[in-house]
Amino acid sequence: MTEEQLDRIRKYIEENYKVEGELRQGNFRDIKRLKDTRSYRGIRHKLGLPVRGQRTRHNARTRKGRGRAVGGLKRTLDKT
Repeated sequence: MTEEQLDRIRKYIEENYKVEGELRQGNFRDIKRLKDTRSYRGIRHKLGLPVRGQRTRHNARTRKGRGRAVGGLKRTLDKT
């Protein structure tokens, strides 16, 4: 492709589509709006849980993060 053809394609994309930073800002604004209105989805975003109806009892490690041990549950094995 020539440089002129590439320039025309770039110009068309910039005029007709959201790209890079503008797209990220739009996503951030949409999520912030959900949080501010305290909708169900906004609360799930705020808590870091799955937003689209997935179950969390067994899976959802990507959203919930690493499993952490619960403190104070050490058992002692007393054999007397």
